[in-house]
Amino acid sequence: MTHHAALPAAWFRNAVIAFALICASSASAADKLAVGTDWRAQAEHGGYYQALAMGLYAKAGLDVTIRQGGPQVNHSQLLAAGKLDISIAPNSFIPLNFVAQKVPVVAVASMFQKDPAVLIAHPGQGNDNIAALKGKKIMISPDTRIGFWRFLKSKYGFTDDQIAPYTFNLAPFLADRASIQQGYATSEPFQLERVGIKPVVMLLSDAGYTSYASLIIVPRKMVQDNPALVKRFVYATIEGWTSYLNGDPAPADALIKRDNPDMTDELLAYGRSKLRAYGIVDSGDSKNGGLGMMTNARWKAFFDVMAADGVYPAAMDYRQAYTLDFIGKGSR
Repeated sequence: MTHHAALPAAWFRNAVIAFALICASSASAADKLAVGTDWRAQAEHGGYYQALAMGLYAKAGLDVTIRQGGPQVNHSQLLAAGKLDISIAPNSFIPLNFVAQKVPVVAVASMFQKDPAVLIAHPGQGNDNIAALKGKKIMISPDTRIGFWRFLKSKYGFTDDQIAPYTFNLAPFLADRASIQQGYATSEPFQLERVGIKPVVMLLSDAGYTSYASLIIVPRKMVQDNPALVKRFVYATIEGWTSYLNGDPAPADALIKRDNPDMTDELLAYGRSKLRAYGIVDSGDSKNGGLGMMTNARWKAFFDVMAADGVYPAAMDYRQAYTLDFIGKGSR
């Protein structure tokens, strides 16, 4: 009789313990992270949205909110100001600029081995490679002026008097067959093909531009105080990109279209196909090291070129811009 009377009490006690463990698990699962992307939602952000849509972040104990960027949004500044927990940077200049400005922010992974930035020209105009563009007007944005334009000046001898304003509107390009402009391999060529133009597309990363892209950057304090949190985010993101590129992209695409109603299924499919065709995510060092890979050698090569061009002091410790602790097959 005593035995049977004790059973419900033991069961109740165990249930209370189990409930407490569930609550504790839920509490630890509520690591909230506000993540800012580098532009309005599009296929270039597919892996992040896939990780959110497929519950990969939640599975890693993360409550992630993705905030899309845009022409009037500077998520790098918001990260430095503590308004974001993580920011996705479009190029290697961003973390290096933080070092130059003595802001304690660090890159922990690069989801793009190739920057998808391109220069676009009309066919049949003799503008078929980057070297041929020297001395010609090129429409670029103010951000690009302090981005890959520096590389073009350094390697190809471009000069600032070639710069024409770019307003993210294709009308000026369409109006002048001699025109040249910046773009992304995943976007502007699609729009031009839809109006019957098969543009000349020059991928800068295939011309020696060694910048990383889609860099995950976080405050150094997060790396020091909560490396496990950083690792969980990085690996859930890697899983998201693997799924988006090789599996069914529909879950991510639905969230992308919710955030950016201008996106269409056709453009998203085109963008994803170009990410795959150009090896934007999975090429080079990632073939052996896994997605997200970065190397000391590549960071040094990029920095040396930019320091020689006067962008950064030669004595600057560029290694403060990144850490390799969270990437590579052996770092898990």
